[in-house]
Amino acid sequence: MMLAQQGILSKADGDCVAVERPDGSSAVLLVCEHASREIPERFGDLGLSAEARSSHIAWDPGALAVARRISAGLDATLVFQRFSRLIYDCNRPPESAGAMPETSEIYTIPGNQRLGEADRRARTEGLYIPFHDRIRSLLKERAARGQKTVIVTIHSFTPIYNGKPRAVELGILHDEDRWLADRMLDAATKAPLYKTERNQPYGPEDGVTHTLKLHGLANGLHNVMIEVRNDLILDDVGQGVVADYLTGLLQSGLEA
Repeated sequence: MMLAQQGILSKADGDCVAVERPDGSSAVLLVCEHASREIPERFGDLGLSAEARSSHIAWDPGALAVARRISAGLDATLVFQRFSRLIYDCNRPPESAGAMPETSEIYTIPGNQRLGEADRRARTEGLYIPFHDRIRSLLKERAARGQKTVIVTIHSFTPIYNGKPRAVELGILHDEDRWLADRMLDAATKAPLYKTERNQPYGPEDGVTHTLKLHGLANGLHNVMIEVRNDLILDDVGQGVVADYLTGLLQSGLEA
């Protein structure tokens, strides 16, 4: 079991949260919770192989690259977590088993086995709280200057999960607020570049809308979660095509 220490990040690790285009003019506030596969130095390799640490269990491949392109296209502020969701999944509340998973798909994560209360608290205080506090600060700053906000989270998913292929290519997810999702899905129907579905390959029942509820629903802000099958965004060309398409869907949704 990992020994609890005061703080989990070293000076070499740097801050856990990054913000790009903090003064972006768009109403869209982009959030990428699973942007990175980096592991803070004190955790070593978590007992995982290099292959596992590079796989989708550690991060959402291509998600940050797509988010950055959308950010540039819309002049939208982007907030992202700089460390792997294997240490803390910032789209899960502290009480969730998935926040610091002991297993993920076919992998057992040795460094996450039998974490004590102090270990869990250290990870929560080191990654989860600062990440969401930064989003709250941005929302307050935007409200103070009268800037409208819609929250858009960007994710990717593996094309094969537990041995089963996934046909869906693009998921538009929502919780109770379906305003923006409905409009984006309507726009996707008119320009069907990808197989696009509502609340696939995950939905609210899978606990994936935590960030939307925490910052969107709780503040009366429209919100949506975007899931892209990661084989579509493995290189610059794919990332550019998907980002351009999503930028168009967002623009159409906001203008509708």
